[in-house]
Amino acid sequence: MTDKAVADMSFEDAMAALEAVVTQLERGEVALEQSIALYERGAQLKAHCAAKLKSAEEKVELIRAAEGRATGTTLAEGM
Repeated sequence: MTDKAVADMSFEDAMAALEAVVTQLERGEVALEQSIALYERGAQLKAHCAAKLKSAEEKVELIRAAEGRATGTTLAEGM
């Protein structure tokens, strides 16, 4: 598990870190306290990814609106 601050991660880095957290938790080979810490980090990573996606969606809507195109997006699956 990396100690890099979640807020400093790119979307791609955060997704990779989240996948690593999920893999570790699914294996069930970590102690309870470490599992709790991993779960907390996973929740932070998920929230960060969701915020990054929301920001990207808002930017796309602004671009589409400026072009006079229809706006409206749907949330990415699982977020």
